Amino acid sequence: MNAPQKAWRGLAMEGWIASWYAKNTGKNLTRFLRAAEMLAARFPAGSRLLEVAHGPGFLAVELARRGFAVSGLDVSASFLQIAAENAEKAGVRLDLHQGDAAHMPFPAGSFAGAVCMAAFKNFTDPDGALRELHRVLAPGGVASVLDLRKETDAAELTAELDSMQLDRWNRWITRWTFERMLIPRAYANEEIEALAQKSPFPRWEIARDGVGFELRLYKE
Repeated sequence: MNAPQKAWRGLAMEGWIASWYAKNTGKNLTRFLRAAEMLAARFPAGSRLLEVAHGPGFLAVELARRGFAVSGLDVSASFLQIAAENAEKAGVRLDLHQGDAAHMPFPAGSFAGAVCMAAFKNFTDPDGALRELHRVLAPGGVASVLDLRKETDAAELTAELDSMQLDRWNRWITRWTFERMLIPRAYANEEIEALAQKSPFPRWEIARDGVGFELRLYKE
């Protein structure tokens, strides 16, 4: 019998790795605030939203602060704990679940919207993840995939690192991680287009944003 496919590519975000990521990412929450404002403008207050691969929970917390009913899904037990702690500190409630993006533990039609930020490139079954996003959205729902562009150049990466406000050591580690792990693993524009075309979503669009992109998918 074949072993089940691992849900993610690369290192498992557990233990000290998850803590290091949360600490450094949390030094500048600008991109999470921007994403929360963008999503909040698309959905009525009180809508049920899902964040897939929520990590430390920074975006999920910001959405909950804006009055949304937020569920989260992450394969990492460490990130579930960190996200729960961040929600408690913020005084908001998150409905958090551990699981695989390609096999979500939610009924069909559960959410008005869904978002996956900075994690899609790590999925070993991106087609399955898009199918599941389509399944768990209600009719008229919208999913957003926000991630790194493979075409990111040196100047764009430097500007991104400047915005993170890291000390010298963590800046070096973060640049090394981008250059050696994240950018090589990221999708080129034509690859994202191919995935979207194969997905069950009848309509979609891609927008470039700095070192990243947004793939926006609409369910009829």
